[in-house]
Amino acid sequence: MKIAVLSPVAWRTPPRHYGPWEQMASNLTEGLHQAGIDVTLFATSDSVTAAQLRSVVKTGYEEDRSQDAKVLECLHISNLMEQADDFDLIHNHFDFLPLSYSGLIKIPVLTTIHGFSSEKIVRVYQQYNRHNHYVSISNANRHPSLNYLATVYNGLDTKAFQFNATPDDYLLFFGRIHPDKGTAEAIQIALKSRKRLLIAGIIQDEHYYKEAVAPFLSEDIVFLGPAGPEQRNQLLKGASALLHPINFAEPFGLSVAEALLCGTPVIAFNRGSMPELIEHEQTGFLVENTDEAVAAVARIVHIDRLTCHNQAKQRFSREKMVSDYMDLYKRIL
Repeated sequence: MKIAVLSPVAWRTPPRHYGPWEQMASNLTEGLHQAGIDVTLFATSDSVTAAQLRSVVKTGYEEDRSQDAKVLECLHISNLMEQADDFDLIHNHFDFLPLSYSGLIKIPVLTTIHGFSSEKIVRVYQQYNRHNHYVSISNANRHPSLNYLATVYNGLDTKAFQFNATPDDYLLFFGRIHPDKGTAEAIQIALKSRKRLLIAGIIQDEHYYKEAVAPFLSEDIVFLGPAGPEQRNQLLKGASALLHPINFAEPFGLSVAEALLCGTPVIAFNRGSMPELIEHEQTGFLVENTDEAVAAVARIVHIDRLTCHNQAKQRFSREKMVSDYMDLYKRIL
């Protein structure tokens, strides 16, 4: 079985800090390689993998803004499609654009749909639904007009996250600084709870940061900027809780699974996939607003951190994700 994994080229695979789709493409590739599968990663040439790497794009367009994103995407996808006969199956992590090539090649394409940036892109998925295979990353993120082969939860390298039974007394917000992610709500929860809050993530909305985040920064509300893998582990395992007050139907939420692996419970707004990731009152709290979140902060001491770790390790490991996908490859082939 020869598998081609198509990663995006916004960031390096795996990403240095932000880049969830690239991270999942990396986790899958490394897991398949460790399982003895002949796998080739199509990604930027500065990507890091133990498997084979093929690339025509030097660096990601988000890391070098002098590049044209559409040009890089076109060159990158066509590079794989022109070599399609070298493989038994293509596993697409690049959203909808590669589907437009799928009718021109003979081998099957499995697409993991990481989310819908707009309702407008669904038309492409509908166009190629009959002879393609779609996987959702949560049941909550399934589009009613599409047929899915399965749901496979994102899988993490569990060794990269250390369990910690005795956290420090701070709350953590870990994610994009953007209204969707609820950075401002996290700040209000921390202020009302009289707890220290650490904020880590890339600034995706500069205006939002200046208006809703920066004015509240202090010794107790601290913005750390982007956090790489080592700092991420330290922040997640040290927090008494992760605040995840999202304002959209999030398809998965990697930081939620990462926090749970460290034993850190999560307080999240009950939207999107959150009920699939968090067991209410067992591994965290599903709340409807900031007031309910403040009440949950007071109850966080009653959550058993080892339960959080064990459940996340069982459900969101790289090994489980790889096993689930290998079952799907066999079904397709």
